[in-house]
Amino acid sequence: MTLAVRAALCLFSMLGSATAGAQATDPNDDHVTIFAPGDPEMAAATKQALSGLDEFLALADSPPAGTSRFKLKVKVKDGNITEHFWVVPFRRTEAGFVGILSNQPAEVHNVLLGQNIEFTRDDISDWGYTRNGHQVGSFTVCVMFKRMSKEEADDLRAKYGFDC
Repeated sequence: MTLAVRAALCLFSMLGSATAGAQATDPNDDHVTIFAPGDPEMAAATKQALSGLDEFLALADSPPAGTSRFKLKVKVKDGNITEHFWVVPFRRTEAGFVGILSNQPAEVHNVLLGQNIEFTRDDISDWGYTRNGHQVGSFTVCVMFKRMSKEEADDLRAKYGFDC
């Protein structure tokens, strides 16, 4: 397989309960969208996410009323393959972060759904949370909607509170 970036999105599990140990997953809501390395829209979404990462992490450390489901999207490499996964919940450590992988891997074979993974800030490609029923962040998801059918994207927007 060529060097492809796999952006994995599991809406049910990424938007599910953010309590420790949450393992909810629904394979019918697990979407894999392939993006070529350097895809301009995905690169712009990642850049936008990373520019607000410090503010997001500060919010996640002390969540205001009406906010929940704080999540990070991180890249995992397995040889020449890179796949991106939501990690829910996550917490900071001395070396970086640790959290539960919330997507079923499609191409990488060195991680499993539900596994605790350790990662650093350099592995983060997106972040998101829910505020009063609406998604904040999740910039890469908005790009992925453009690659889905209009009906599917509209359904997911309505179901999970995306405004993009």
